[in-house]
Amino acid sequence: MTTAVAAPFRFFSLRVVRTRRLGPSLVRVTFGGDDLHAFDSLGRDQSLSLFLPHPGQPEPVVPLDLGDGWWQAWRELPDGVRAVMRSYTLRSFRRDPDELDIDFVLHTPAGPASRWASRATAGDRVLLLGPVIADNRAVRFRPPEDADLVVLWGDESAVPAATAILESLPAGARVQAWLEVPHAGDIQDVRTEADAQITWLVRHEGSPMAVDAVRAAQLPAAERPYVWIAGESGQVKALRRHFVQERGVDRRRITFVGYWRRGMTEEQLRAAE
Repeated sequence: MTTAVAAPFRFFSLRVVRTRRLGPSLVRVTFGGDDLHAFDSLGRDQSLSLFLPHPGQPEPVVPLDLGDGWWQAWRELPDGVRAVMRSYTLRSFRRDPDELDIDFVLHTPAGPASRWASRATAGDRVLLLGPVIADNRAVRFRPPEDADLVVLWGDESAVPAATAILESLPAGARVQAWLEVPHAGDIQDVRTEADAQITWLVRHEGSPMAVDAVRAAQLPAAERPYVWIAGESGQVKALRRHFVQERGVDRRRITFVGYWRRGMTEEQLRAAE
């Protein structure tokens, strides 16, 4: 069942087609659905809202029959009934057949979404709130046309978006990227036509290394760089300060997105906003 919600977004009823483990910390879940013909996105760092069932539920519980009133009614459902909502980025989307990939981070200890992804099997049902217009407000990566260098940083939560961005960039684009992951086994082979220098940072004993690694790096010469930073909120804020205060990058040419905050669930983070 689908319903229009705040165009250009709508609900899509999806099922798991297959899963693939990408590394110790990442699993890719491929979804299909009869109404994905209406899904449309430019990709890159397209943000999505995914609704997952609790253990024992055949499908996520979201009161779609209430139309635009679904949100308030969903919030008022009991915790053990209300579908788990989590924000993810689109890793890739394909036609013929219509399928989309979402990469999940497997946390320890596992939260509800991580636990669901680790156990997902073909046929499992979810709901997705996603775009029907390719160029929509949930795409944040928007380099100015005059950008002569693209700088990327993301932790494991932003690796799917960062790698999708890298794959989308054209030949001739200059890119400096840092991707931070918990384990060496999480490093991926990224195919891009861009002139990209990609540095994978493997955390040791759980210690973040983002700011130190970026501060120590020498960036290629550029007059009009564009910076995209996404991941844990504290690291994102520290890196933004670094680029503005220490590198002199115009703050208007920096996109920064906190995908999560250390020590907080998504529900707590949303309540604090």
